[in-house]
Amino acid sequence: MAGSTTSHSDDGASIVLALGGGGARGLAQIGVIEVLQARGLYIEAVAGTSCGALVGGAFAAGKLAELRDWMLATKRNAMLRLLDPGLGRPAMFTGNRLLRTLREVIGEPRIEDLPIDFTAVAVDLLRQREVWLRHGDLWDALRASFAIPGIFTPLSIGGMQLVDGGLLAPLPITATRMAGPHRVIAVDIHGQPPVRADAPVRVVEAVREDAGSGPIERWIKQRFGEADAVEAHRYGLMEVMTRSLETMQERIARVQLALEPPELLINIPRDACEFYEFWRAAELIEIGRVQAEKALDAAGY
Repeated sequence: MAGSTTSHSDDGASIVLALGGGGARGLAQIGVIEVLQARGLYIEAVAGTSCGALVGGAFAAGKLAELRDWMLATKRNAMLRLLDPGLGRPAMFTGNRLLRTLREVIGEPRIEDLPIDFTAVAVDLLRQREVWLRHGDLWDALRASFAIPGIFTPLSIGGMQLVDGGLLAPLPITATRMAGPHRVIAVDIHGQPPVRADAPVRVVEAVREDAGSGPIERWIKQRFGEADAVEAHRYGLMEVMTRSLETMQERIARVQLALEPPELLINIPRDACEFYEFWRAAELIEIGRVQAEKALDAAGY
């Protein structure tokens, strides 16, 4: 069962998991865990960043099935209604309504009482350093770990202003060392799409493109059949913020993998969905299953 912990296998096939951050794509890690358990791998410990912390925390609490079922049942409009505006605060949303709902789904355990060793990764804005949360209220740790700057307000804990762990550790391999020497399986949410349309660095002429920013100009071009040219490069505030964050996280993840390569890396293509499309849980979980099966087969697990 996806949400239950698994007894230690007789062949000693124990691993630790590093679950990456990357918005809604992090839900694919539910499918990854389901496949790992189906293959008889015992997950000794989990470290997670952002959505990876949410999935990893639910798993460590023995509530992954409950999280999965809630995600599958929650449609787009219902999901959006959980985002309460952060009026007068340094972010678009407070996250309080979402957190209350998730507490009802998963319960309110303390990290030190979880049946599986768990670490949530956040970043202290004041000291500009990575923070590993291994004790205390599970939801405080998860809320800090997915506090995306500008989208969710920071969380104050112990004199620290904590935000999304993906700022410094989008793939928290280092945090898995707290579990001792084990085989590490990491899930990279910023995997390359199957076919890349262009090279990592593009050399282009510095000529400004017409973004069609004015409503009158947009109406004229729509009226005369040029709407595609107008909308092709149009990004709202949310998309600019999330794409900027993802660009940074992808590069940091590449460095982390070079410095601390895991025994097995499972890639979730970064074009699987947009950062905020949590209502696409069913297809994302299936992508996680497929990618995990491919990686495990290729590695001979």
